Amino acid sequence: MRSGSWIEPLVGRTGVLLRVRGYSTRTQDTYCTWVRRFLEHSGAGSADVVGPAHVASFLKDLTERARLAPRTRNQASSALAFFFRDVLGRDELEGMPRAKQPKKVPVVLSHRQASKVLRELGGKYRLISAIMYGCGLRLSEAHQLRVKDVDFDLAQIAVRDGKGGRDRWVMLPDRLSSALKRQVQRVKTIHAADRKGGGGWVTLPHALARKDPNASCELGWQFLFPSSQWSEDPVTGRFGRYHLHPSATQRAVKKAARATGIPKPISCHTFRRSFATQMLRAGYDARTVQKLMGHRDIRTTMIYVEAVTDAGIGVRSPLDHADWRD
Repeated sequence: MRSGSWIEPLVGRTGVLLRVRGYSTRTQDTYCTWVRRFLEHSGAGSADVVGPAHVASFLKDLTERARLAPRTRNQASSALAFFFRDVLGRDELEGMPRAKQPKKVPVVLSHRQASKVLRELGGKYRLISAIMYGCGLRLSEAHQLRVKDVDFDLAQIAVRDGKGGRDRWVMLPDRLSSALKRQVQRVKTIHAADRKGGGGWVTLPHALARKDPNASCELGWQFLFPSSQWSEDPVTGRFGRYHLHPSATQRAVKKAARATGIPKPISCHTFRRSFATQMLRAGYDARTVQKLMGHRDIRTTMIYVEAVTDAGIGVRSPLDHADWRD
């Protein structure tokens, strides 16, 4: 067997099992990448040879040579645990110790700073970023919104198949209502043109395409932020519009953040973190914020609670006493 030729079938099988288990597309890609890197690093000639010693060597290399953060190394550990357990049917990695993650204060923006970044953005990128900041959505969740997910009458946005496969409702900010209505009209125009051109099809979640084949051409199922070009679906081979690629929004936000001169490492996820701290500062309880953020564990939400309380909100500094003189 040609050197390395045994790796790709295993990576492919990993991808298939991830899809069957219902993992997100992003997780599928990430896990498959880690499995491929691990198998190539092992230097083994077959899956029967690889074991815990190869895993330990790989993780050590990620720590000492690649100098990856603990969170990234733990991501690799999770991918390899899935590979050994679900693909190889072996339990050698059960109970494998995880890298200790240092406690870090999340980078957040004040409302003034967030507004400053949003003003530097234009068009769809401003609207997507405003949704992340105003509703607490992840970048992937904002991009995966469909026309039917926005309920103007109830002033709600449905977030479908979020992290962990969970759905939730978030508020639709009054300030975004008009802009979202205009965006829906843009999608309607694009969709009508696509239908005339023989397209207008969109990928559907899970088994809906089999249960209701016509749904893929309905306006409600179209992505709220469609891509500028048609693309081919790898499963069905049909051509249609997928959603805008997240990297486009990431580049736009990075550029806008640099233009503001705010001395903070600002990314798309910073808007989501800022939403959480702003809600907590406004007096909303942690459980409410947990539901809006889509956190499975309240401990994740408590990171933001600590960020607010540890910052001394409501506590006066000695320098701010009335009788202080410069």
